[in-house]
Amino acid sequence: MSIPTDSRPSVVAPAVVHPLEVLTAAEIDAAREVAEANGLLSETTRFVYVGLAEAPKDEVLAFKPGDDVHRVVNVMLLDRATAVGTLADIDVTAGVVVSSRVIDAAEGQPAILDEEFDEIEGWLIADSTFRAALAKRGIDPAKVRAVPLSAGNFGNPDEQTRRMCRVIAFVQNDEIDLPWAHPIDGLVAHVDLLEGKVFEVLDHQEYPVPAERGEWNAAPHGDGKPRTDLKPIEITQPEGPSFTVEGNKISWADWEFRYTFDAREGLILHQVGFADDGVLRPILNRASIPEMVVPYGDPQPARYWINYFDQGEYIFGRYTNSLELGCDCLGEITYFDAVIADEKGHPRVIKNAICLHEEDYGVLWKHTDMFTPMAETRRQRRLVISFFLTIGNYDYGFYWYLYLDGTIELEAKATGIVFPSAYTGPDGFATEMAPGLGAPFHQHLFCARLDVAVDGHRNYVEEVDAVRVPVGENNPHGNGFRQRFTRLTSELQAQRLADNLQARHWIISNPDKQNRLGRNVGYALYPEGQPPLLADESSAVYKRGAFGRNHLWVTRYDQAQRWPAGEIINQAPGDDGLAAFAAGDRSVDGEDIVVWHSFGLTHFPRPEDWPIMPVDYAGFTLKPVGFFGRNPALNAPVASSGHGCHPAGGCESGAE
Repeated sequence: MSIPTDSRPSVVAPAVVHPLEVLTAAEIDAAREVAEANGLLSETTRFVYVGLAEAPKDEVLAFKPGDDVHRVVNVMLLDRATAVGTLADIDVTAGVVVSSRVIDAAEGQPAILDEEFDEIEGWLIADSTFRAALAKRGIDPAKVRAVPLSAGNFGNPDEQTRRMCRVIAFVQNDEIDLPWAHPIDGLVAHVDLLEGKVFEVLDHQEYPVPAERGEWNAAPHGDGKPRTDLKPIEITQPEGPSFTVEGNKISWADWEFRYTFDAREGLILHQVGFADDGVLRPILNRASIPEMVVPYGDPQPARYWINYFDQGEYIFGRYTNSLELGCDCLGEITYFDAVIADEKGHPRVIKNAICLHEEDYGVLWKHTDMFTPMAETRRQRRLVISFFLTIGNYDYGFYWYLYLDGTIELEAKATGIVFPSAYTGPDGFATEMAPGLGAPFHQHLFCARLDVAVDGHRNYVEEVDAVRVPVGENNPHGNGFRQRFTRLTSELQAQRLADNLQARHWIISNPDKQNRLGRNVGYALYPEGQPPLLADESSAVYKRGAFGRNHLWVTRYDQAQRWPAGEIINQAPGDDGLAAFAAGDRSVDGEDIVVWHSFGLTHFPRPEDWPIMPVDYAGFTLKPVGFFGRNPALNAPVASSGHGCHPAGGCESGAE
């Protein structure tokens, strides 16, 4: 239902000069004060999420410098005294509430608050049933660390009527002992976040608590002394970086784009374009990674429910790290702060949240010709914009790369500590990482939302497969193979899986723009082709994490369709999201379309992933296919290495 709104102007945020500027502290303050003036807040109301509601695409595209800018902020609220959630759109330019509605419990619950997480351990230790389970195991309650996790939705009445978490516990023997090494497995508590107490303890099985310490510098892993035999690597740019920054607009080589940062979505790229013969040609209108899910494959009763939706259930951008030079980024670095809202609606600044720099990336192109004096090498370079966050046991980095040859790449980096369990033997669903300590099999599935604009906003997608040509009149020797093109014309048809055996990729083309050879210009999405969601079709996560079923989805552009698992995810049944978006089977042939790409890791942990996991990587690549008439990086700079370059200007030494 809708809540009546007060149309009187209240607090007005200072004007910004572009509709895609990053959310400001003044706008967060204005949103809070407008919400309060319109009766949306009480002493027990908390701000779960505050984010910019971007202006409609046509308004952004039509914007000219000097035009007035109108800004609206999305707010998700939770009244902790009632567990009632509210969604509101607040116009911080006019100082009014545009709309608001109460979240129906059947939809799910607002994301979990840090304030709630902080209180759960006390509730757990105070519960007599839980303390009895600890006593049975000979565990001192003072050494117990609680790890509250999102409950999911498995059709149980409690999940649909209570605001709740499930809690797994670990033992921490002293202040530097990593509790992750000592899971109290087989025991799970259910906590009611409104009542502030444990309402159910499930003691499924008693397992020995693994005893070996797990911190990175504890025996037998090491002595805590970093090695000293590797000499320093220094990355210098004596003339400074090649990029320029104006507000949140970044220009580098032939690239231009804007960035913003969202507490739920993380880093967002806008209006990504490439200058070709002096004309800035659009490629992506908007690109982000708006959701991820980590479905675990351990079916034991105390663990079958573990499936984190880190963005929708935890608002993971609020855990973004403040980056440090020499640790997270090397070279000539520009950092950007991020401004988000705390849980009382006040602005909170994350210093050095975003890192911008450029990197050498080896050889870009090279040829020594047998007929001419040509002996040329040009080095590849890429612009990197990234952020890193820590959410619970895992750490994730998200890196966007722009290359001189028009390539765009997204790389997700996963590190941190695997979420451990008791080890139940070789027939179980976990790897033994240390004596008695298991790490369950699981996936990290990310979903990219790519609002494509390949030379304009009318695009279509073709699936391309490498296929053998049968022996025949046109292939008498049997050596022929071709590309097979399948045009994806509707939303249901455009739900596709990768196939590395056919080198499958998808080309996004513009039917209205042709290159110098007369062919439609395009950009190809190259997937890594790792497994999609492995859970059974009957499972809860298969419904709730529907975006992970396919590597590719294509939908007609709809500004309201931003979240691939739905706007409300915590304890949601899974009725919203990509599967619902595509159910209408709208045409996507020569329309304003959004390409959604699901990708990720299927993690069968190794002993080498313990106690701290080396970075693992997942991502995708976008490459021009006929977007240009020739190699756009022929003009890459001549190397100035001082290592014996050829007279023609090419660099011989240092190629890699």
